[in-house]
Order: sequence, then structure tokens, then C-alpha cells
Amino acid sequence: MNDYITIIGGGLAGAEAAYQIAKAGIKVKLYEMKPVKFSPAHTNKNLAEIVCSNSFKSNLHTNACGLLKEELRILDSLLIKIADETSVPAGQALAVDREKFAEKVTIELEKNDNIQIINEEIQDVEKIAKEGIAIVATGPLTSEALSKNIGKITGEDKLAFYDAAAPIVEKDSINMNIAFYGDRYDQERGKDEEVEQWKKRIKSQTASYINLPMNKEEYEKFWNELVNAEVVELHEFEKREIFEGCMPVEVMAKRGIDTLRYGPLKPVGFTDIRTGKRPYALVQLRQDNEEGTIYNIVGFQTNLKFGEQKRVFSLIPGLEKAEFIKYGVMHRNTFINSPELLDATYNLKKNNNIYFAGQITGVEGYVESISSGMVAALNAIEKYKQTKKQIIFPKETMIGALANYISNKNEKFQPMNANFGILPQLPEKIKDKKEKYGKLADRAIQKINNT
Repeated sequence: MNDYITIIGGGLAGAEAAYQIAKAGIKVKLYEMKPVKFSPAHTNKNLAEIVCSNSFKSNLHTNACGLLKEELRILDSLLIKIADETSVPAGQALAVDREKFAEKVTIELEKNDNIQIINEEIQDVEKIAKEGIAIVATGPLTSEALSKNIGKITGEDKLAFYDAAAPIVEKDSINMNIAFYGDRYDQERGKDEEVEQWKKRIKSQTASYINLPMNKEEYEKFWNELVNAEVVELHEFEKREIFEGCMPVEVMAKRGIDTLRYGPLKPVGFTDIRTGKRPYALVQLRQDNEEGTIYNIVGFQTNLKFGEQKRVFSLIPGLEKAEFIKYGVMHRNTFINSPELLDATYNLKKNNNIYFAGQITGVEGYVESISSGMVAALNAIEKYKQTKKQIIFPKETMIGALANYISNKNEKFQPMNANFGILPQLPEKIKDKKEKYGKLADRAIQKINNT
């Protein structure tokens, strides 16, 4: 075995992983193809380049990403430390000077005697893994050659090259006075007393979907706002293929006022419990995690701006006070089928010498990527030392919940960011959201401190 660990990709996850491994006294070879070769979205020669927003989101204890950052601070994350040092005014959020941030991360890694940075594109992970341990942290814009190699290693015909994801909402924020459980065509109806019994039955959690009925007035108001809402402008390299596999709901709606009613909002096979009649249109929500705490809006892949999604989708009856834990996106995003391929240490089940980290695993966001890089690194260290020990964080922590999410069976797997919906719920029911999130955060910090 090599006397070093190889990391492929010098983004947020790869940089954090390199630091953690070097800190343990183990040599690192960190491969980053910049500046020899740039992806379509990268321009900065430094490591840990921030491509989109310069915000690492909220620092508040009662915010999911704020909790994740606090967990990482406790565990001595280099990148969160540097983010704090290069922060710029942003209210309660942690925003950074992106140039200074990337520059400082690069300097810190370059001066570390245990880290060798090699500016070269890697196209064959399997070859590296035959000689030692490798962490693949190449991000959502993994090169075509490496993507093909990863596909070969994982046995997947292709990776998910385009992320066309629907919004996800917290179940507790859905208005169940309007919504009801039920699968299409499973509602036998007859006499008035039978209808009453049916209404009681569909309130129980025995069906696959939560359903949101709409009358004609509600639907037409929603449709009008949807077709006139603002959309996100795509990069040229995204426009070429993004619409081939999945039609955005707003594009479909523009084909005609009734198009959605014959597509994802088809009401056939359902009854509106408010009227006892078939609804004019119907939106379905599908369970998105094992615990049943979060649901995605079926067929609502969208390219609307996030603020517009909140405004327009809240017009759907039952979602007027919905908490959106993830907004829909449509952009270039290479990620693997992690629930089938990885365990909770981000280790590849088919080849234990290979770990994955960053957005290629299906964690979404800057801080989430840093978290995955740390977990992969800590476990790669144990494997290098041949301790046979696994570092698996408790599911009650945000770090552990993300690792659990990407490694558990999920037929409709899509990238996920930090949110309180993926944490195991508290034993007691707490209505006040701030109080509830505070207790979840307190529990997580206690678990981290005891790890």
C-alpha cells in the first residue's frame, strides 16, 4: 500500500479532507486539474473556489446549516475556520470574501509538509485504488473522462449529469385540514355514511402520497402566477441538454392552461374531501425520507428563482404555510447513486479503498460538502492505520444525518442540503418552530461533544 492517501479534487470537500489527513500525520497527494484545465464554471486557479453565492448561510443555532457549521467548528474544520476569518458583513449569515477565502485555503495547504498538491487531471481512480486509498471529491462538474471511469467502477451505466429536482417541504408544515393521504383509485365511495368513513380512513398514514386538491379558481390563479414567474438563467453549457430528460413545470404550464391537469396535476382517481367530488386539479407529495418527515412535490422540477418558488407554490391549497427545506433546481450536477453505492462513512461498498466526498455524493451546499470531506477523511485515516474502526456520526447530528441520508435506500434519491427534516424527531411534540429547532440543535451539539 502507498505511504500516502490520494485526494482527487481540490474543492471544498477535497481541501478539508486533505487538512484532516495531514493533521493526523499522514502524507497526502492532492490532485487538482486547475489551472492546467478548467471546468466550464471555474475561473480561479486557487483551491476551494466558490463558484456561486459567497454565502455559507445562517450562523444561527436554530438554522440547520448554522448547526452544521457549529458541529464542524467543534471538530476543528479548517475551511469553516478560514470562512470565519475571511467573513464579510452579512447579518446573521456567514458570507466570505471569496477571493481571500480561496487564497487562504490554498496557502494553508501549500505550506503543510504532509500535503503535495499536483496540478493534473486524474482519469482513472481504479488504478490509484489498487495501490492505496483514494478520496474522489471532484464536485458537480466532474470531467467527462473521470465520470466515465467512475461509472465503470460503480457499475452504473451513467451518472446523473443533470440535477432536475423538485422542491421538498416539511411534513409538519402541510395543512392536513386540506391535504389527505391516498393513492390514485383507492377511494371507494358511495352513501353519505360511507363517505364519512372514507374521510376518516384517508387521514391515516397508510397511503404512499399526500394529496392537495384544487378547485377551478385555485388552479387558475396558481397557473397564472406560475407561467408569469421569474426563472433562473442557465449557463450555455447547461442549456444544451438539460431539458431533454425532464420538463420544468413552468415550461409545461406555458403549453396551455389545462396541460398540467392532464399531466402531474391530473385529478383522476381522487375525491376532494372538502366537497366529496373529484377536484379540478390535484398536487401530490411523495415521502422523501425513511422517517416520513419530508415530502417532495411530484412532477415539480423547476427552474424558477427560489423566492418565486416560495411565492407561487405556497398558493397551492395545503402549502400556504409550507416550510421549504429544499427548492427545485435544474442545472448541471454530476452525482452518484449514493444510497446503492456508499455507506455512512462515504466509503464505496464495491471497493473499500475508494471514498467519495462533496457534491458528487449527493450532499448539496458548501458546508455540506465540507462535512462530507471531513467524514471521508476521518475514515480514510482509520483505514490507512488498519484499525478496522469506522467513524459514523450519530443520526441526531447534522453531520451524521447527511451521511445517513446519502447512504440509505432511496428510490427517488436527489441531492440534499442540511435541514432539520432529516434529523430523528424529538420524543415530544413542539409546535413552536424556533423552540423545536433549538432543542434539536442542543441535542446534536451534545452528541458531537460526546463523540
